[in-house]
Amino acid sequence: MSAEDFSIVTDGESLRCQESVLLEINKYKAQYEAILKEQKILRDGIDTNKYYAKEFKQRADEKKALSEEENKKRTKATQKENERCRAVQEENTKLQKEILKIKEEMQSLDCKNSSLKKQTEISTAVPERKVVFRGNTTEGAHTVSFDVNPRIVYPMEGGTALITFEEKDVAQKILNLKDHLVQLGDCTISVQAKPIQFLVPSYVEMETQVCPRRILVSNLPKEEAEERVLDKLDIHFSKKKNGGGEVEDKDMLHDSGTVVITFVDDNIAKRLSDKQDHDVDFGKKKHKVKVTPFLNGEISQMKICDSECVRTVLLTGIPDIMDKDSLQDNLEIHFQKTANGGGEVEGIVYNPLGHTTLALFDEDSPQDSQSES
Repeated sequence: MSAEDFSIVTDGESLRCQESVLLEINKYKAQYEAILKEQKILRDGIDTNKYYAKEFKQRADEKKALSEEENKKRTKATQKENERCRAVQEENTKLQKEILKIKEEMQSLDCKNSSLKKQTEISTAVPERKVVFRGNTTEGAHTVSFDVNPRIVYPMEGGTALITFEEKDVAQKILNLKDHLVQLGDCTISVQAKPIQFLVPSYVEMETQVCPRRILVSNLPKEEAEERVLDKLDIHFSKKKNGGGEVEDKDMLHDSGTVVITFVDDNIAKRLSDKQDHDVDFGKKKHKVKVTPFLNGEISQMKICDSECVRTVLLTGIPDIMDKDSLQDNLEIHFQKTANGGGEVEGIVYNPLGHTTLALFDEDSPQDSQSES
C-alpha cells in the first residue's frame, strides 16, 4: 500500500463527520417514514377503491338483475297487450263480417218487405171462391204456393178410342195384353192398347207485378147479361165520385167470371182496389162487387216432366164398320168383361175414321193415388 491510501483524521473532524452522517441518516429515515406513510395512504386508498368497486359491482349486478326482471315483465306485458290487440282485431274483423252479413240480410229483408208490402196491398188477385176446411193437413205449411188443376186437351186421331177404368190395375192388365180381339156381331176386329203420356209442367215460377192501370172485378151478378154487366161497370167506374176515371177498355174473363177494366190514368186502379167493395147500380138494385188489383205475370222458370194416365188406355186400329154409338157400346161391353182382362169402365169415347175429337183430361179423383194428368 502506498502512503496515499491512508489519511490522518483528527478527533474534531471525526466528530463532525459522525454528525454529518447522523444527519444524513435522520434525513433518510424521515424520508423513509414519509414514504411508509404515503404507502399506507395508497394502500388505504386501494382498499377503499376495492371496497367501492365491490359495492358498485354488487349494486350494478342488482340493478342488472332488477333491469332484466323489469324487461321480462315488460316483455310479458307487451306480449299480453299484443295478444289482446290481436284478439281485439280478430273481434273487429268478426264484427265487420257480421255487420256485412247483417247488411246483406237487411237488404234481403228490405227486398222481401218491399215484396210483402206489394202483396199486402193486394187482398187477392183471383176471383173470390168459397172454401171449407175438411180436417186435412199437409207438409210445408210455411211455403208460399198454390195448386193449378191441370186441364189437358188431347186431339184424338181417327179410328181410336179412349177408355178409362175405375181401377188402374185393370188398365195396366189391358196394356200388358196389348193386342185385343173384339167381337162385333158376326165379325172380329183387332185393336191395340197403348198408354197415354203427356208432357206436363211439374214446377212453375212466376214473377208478378201489380198493373197500375187495370183492376179485376169479381162477385158479379149472374142474372145479368154480359153486355149489360160490362156497360154498368163502365158507367160506375168512369165516375170520379165513385173513385174512378176514364175507362180505356173492359174485358170479360169467361173462365173465372170476372171483368178486367183498363183505365187511361195510372193512379185510379190502386184507389179502387184499396176500397175493394163497391156498390154498382144495375138498374133494379145495387150489387156489391169486389175490386182487386190486376197482376201482370211472366213465367220465370218452368220444369217439364212425363206424366202417364194410369187409368186411361188408348185403343188404336179401330175400323169404321158400324155407326159410332154401336161400336162404342161394343167396345165398352168387351173391355168390361173380366174374361177379356177388363173391369168396370168409368168412361169411353170413340172417334171414327175421318173425324176429329178433342178429349179433355182433368185432374184425377183425390181418392186415387195418382193423377191422370
